[in-house]
Amino acid sequence: MGSSILPDLGTEILIPLCAVIGIAFSLLQWVLVSKVKLSPGRDSASPGNNGAGGKNGYGDYLIEEEEGLNDHNVVLKCAEIQTAISEGATSFLFTEYQYVGIFMIAFAILIFLFLGSVEGFSTKSQPCTYDQSKTCKPALATAIFSTISFLLGAVTSVVSGFLGMKIATYANARTTLEARKGVGKAFITAFRSGAVMGFLLAANGLLVLYIAINLFKLYYGDDWGGLFEAITGYGLGGSSMALFGRVGGGIYTKAADVGADLVGKVERNIPEDDPRNPAVIADNVGDNVGDIAGMGSDLFGSYAESSCAALVVASISSFGINHELTPMLYPLIISSVGIIVCLITTLFATDFFEIKAVKEIEPSLKRQLIISTVLMTIGIAIVSWIALPSSFTIFNFGNQKDVKNWQLFLCVAVGLWAGLIIGFVTEYYTSNAYSPVQDVADSCRTGAATNVIFGLALGYKSCIIPIFAIAVSIFVSFSFAAMYGIAVAALGMLSTIATGLAIDAYGPISDNAGGIAEMAGMSHRIRERTDALDAAGNTTAAIGKGFAIGSAALVSLALFGAFVSRAAISKVDVLTPKVFIGLLVGAMLPYWFSAMTMKSVGSAALKMVEEVRRQFNTIPGLMEGTAKPDYATCVKISTDASIKEMIPPGALVMLTPLIVGIFFGVETLSGVLAGSLVSGVQIAISASNTGGAWDNAKKYIEAGASEHARTLGPKGSDPHKAAVIGDTIGDPLKDTSGPSLNILIKLMAVESLVFAPFFATHGGLLFKIFQ
Repeated sequence: MGSSILPDLGTEILIPLCAVIGIAFSLLQWVLVSKVKLSPGRDSASPGNNGAGGKNGYGDYLIEEEEGLNDHNVVLKCAEIQTAISEGATSFLFTEYQYVGIFMIAFAILIFLFLGSVEGFSTKSQPCTYDQSKTCKPALATAIFSTISFLLGAVTSVVSGFLGMKIATYANARTTLEARKGVGKAFITAFRSGAVMGFLLAANGLLVLYIAINLFKLYYGDDWGGLFEAITGYGLGGSSMALFGRVGGGIYTKAADVGADLVGKVERNIPEDDPRNPAVIADNVGDNVGDIAGMGSDLFGSYAESSCAALVVASISSFGINHELTPMLYPLIISSVGIIVCLITTLFATDFFEIKAVKEIEPSLKRQLIISTVLMTIGIAIVSWIALPSSFTIFNFGNQKDVKNWQLFLCVAVGLWAGLIIGFVTEYYTSNAYSPVQDVADSCRTGAATNVIFGLALGYKSCIIPIFAIAVSIFVSFSFAAMYGIAVAALGMLSTIATGLAIDAYGPISDNAGGIAEMAGMSHRIRERTDALDAAGNTTAAIGKGFAIGSAALVSLALFGAFVSRAAISKVDVLTPKVFIGLLVGAMLPYWFSAMTMKSVGSAALKMVEEVRRQFNTIPGLMEGTAKPDYATCVKISTDASIKEMIPPGALVMLTPLIVGIFFGVETLSGVLAGSLVSGVQIAISASNTGGAWDNAKKYIEAGASEHARTLGPKGSDPHKAAVIGDTIGDPLKDTSGPSLNILIKLMAVESLVFAPFFATHGGLLFKIFQ
């Protein structure tokens, strides 16, 4: 068997050290962003002095025609709009967290009661689940510690989302102001702010998990099986908060977006983000609460769950049985090295290469993905060599399977590269540089109907390659290292999470920057730059969603494996009626869930459209720009709708495993999990890509960069109106239903795993009655 090269002390230093480096790096990026000043004339420049006096913290002169304008007003206007967006986002998240907090406490009590009742709340030690000859800590301990780790995960998830939102609203106006000096400066500001969020989240997730493991170890001692079973609550907490953040934020942002677009662009023919549009502040707030706070919590959840799934399987393999700390914490070491790799990768975007022209933006972001993947492959090879023994055994449904360290390296690497493939396929189908989106744009000639047909077809087609990539990675990793292989493949996909999140958060920040430029009345050349940043951001957001969905598929399969082992099911037989009915119901759940979220967006958008119309019709001088619209009412409509509407979809996902497990037992539940995984992944990929393609087809027509695009434009033409309708239909698909589905498949799996001891002991009531 042999032991690992890296000593245990080395592991205990390496993991927290990398996490602290990640946090320090994100703070450094934040300091660099904050050098862009939002208060004119406070340094050496007087309000009328447009020289560089230090107004933006740099000594650059402004190269735009803004020089002649009264610069002072522009900066003040930007600061004012930014404050409005920041306040709107903060107040929404606080309202959301109050509701979610009540749910969190209720669910924590439920976890404690269900898991405590497995042994009738006894405090006596019990035989271990996997080795009856040994004694382990009582079920009551698992109940208490699972509840604590659930709350830890939930709080970390909420904090991650909130900090991300704060940074994004801090950076949006600064990006706008930097755009006056050129596209490169604006890009660096937006990207740095994204990096702040990416590194904070990756490092926080790792640090909290590591500290929790060490604190729990004080009680559990040598009972590693019990310890890591209790840690699974961390993943459940992270994902359950992500679900509400994603659904609530998604409904908020899309209600505002659809309302603003339909009345503003289609009916009134005013540009996007025009300050006369009453829904415009709500729309910009929505980008932050949906795309930033929601995405942050979502990827944090994936990360926590894949770590937990790997640790649970490892604790009943040779690492856990022989108490080898370094190989046991292999999943955490991968994440630690990932932070360092992403740090080097980020420097390529901000310091090593400078962007000088608009066409360099997208290649630079794609380069981030490639560089991080290549460097990470080398990192994983080194980690697998020093942190793992040359051969060991992995638990495989009751047996121990012999595995070599190079096989585990391949498992992680296959997940990492599958993530890159999914990212690039997503980009091909959603970027307006390639033929699929251009075909969709071309179909707008004959109206909205053909646009919708082409868009739907594109989404369905875009599932093919990602599904094959996921299938290959599952086959390879399972063949080599059973369920542990799949869990580390998911971790491989998420190992570059800091870079992935930086690229992802960059999109909404650029989107907001464009909105602020329009509202502050800056020149069209500034708006062209922010639009270019935003179009690249749209594609990268689609890539981020691709990663989230791909990793969710692997994570939920790994959790499914851990659940099957924990619930002591020897095999899941599709031909038994118990399992087959579960499969059917499970496959239906993503449709039910999508129906709920789509309808929520629709009904909230309806209210928004009516309110925006009412303001245009009743406020005198609004269209002429002499009167100000009532932004607050629109913000309130979005807030109320999303808080009310996020409860039913959330309840569906959280209650399904409980109801199925209690009444129908673990075998039917395993069917439900498999069914929801298989159908959820397909709908999630097609929904995200369809929406992304429609959005970029509209942008392609608006930008008019090519001869073909100019024949379809300009803004306000019939093809453009058809494209706007397609984009509006795609909004809830790509930003509400699609991204929330990957949380559905993970969350049901991790919840089943946490409650597995209870279901195995007391579940299946209906079948017991009828026997």
